[in-house]
Formats: sequence, structure tokens, C-alpha cells
Amino acid sequence: MKEEFTTKTRRWYDQDPVLSSAMETLEESSDDTQIKIALNLIKIITEHNIEDSQYEEVSDIINATEVDLANQKRNRWYDLDETVRTAISMLQNCPNDTRHAIAVEMAKMVVEEIKKNEEDDEDELDEVEKRLDAEEN
Repeated sequence: MKEEFTTKTRRWYDQDPVLSSAMETLEESSDDTQIKIALNLIKIITEHNIEDSQYEEVSDIINATEVDLANQKRNRWYDLDETVRTAISMLQNCPNDTRHAIAVEMAKMVVEEIKKNEEDDEDELDEVEKRLDAEEN
């Protein structure tokens, strides 16, 4: 049976390749990294929405997000943590052009955080190796 090509996407964020890639990388990141990125996303989204006059106050953004969160299912990977869930919901509610701009920033943040974590892990390994060498001598 031949598979038909479709332009329909399964997830809302797969419509933007940059956002899709950033979300997949974020999903595979540690819980700490996800929370750090989510907090930064909330800040960035709030700034963008107020700059674009989408909302007048932060409380308007929060209220719009809370209504949306109440109506959503809780079986997605980003629903496990309230901070991540809120950030992703806020991102989903952004206009497409704003969402794309934020997606680019998000992708950079995810990559930077992963690199930082890898460097920290390498530093820890170096310390362990030094201690082991010191104990052997």
C-alpha cells in the first residue's frame, strides 16, 4: 500500500521546522534544562506580547494562559511540569510570526544550555579523574 503525502501535522509546533526541532531537543533534555528554558520562554513571550500590544499587562497574559491550560489534556511530555506546561501553552497562544521569532531564540537557548551542561559534565569527569590519579599516587 502506498503512503499518501499530507501537509497536515500531528502536533501544533511541527508547522514550524525551527520550533519543531527546538521542541524535540527540549523534550530530550534533562528536567533542569527544561525548567530553565521554560522560565526564559515565559519571560521572552511576556516581553514579545507586551511589545506587540497583544496584551496590556502581564496579568492579561497569565489569565489567557490559565483559561487555555484548564481546557487542555495532560498527557503530553511537557505536561509533567507546571512551569514547562505554562511556557509551552503561552508559546502556543502566540501569533505565528511571534512564535517563529521566539522559536529561533528558544533553539539558541536549548543549544547553549546543552553545551553548558556538557561542559559541566566534562569538568566533573576531569575532577574525578584528578582525584583518582591523586589517590593512586
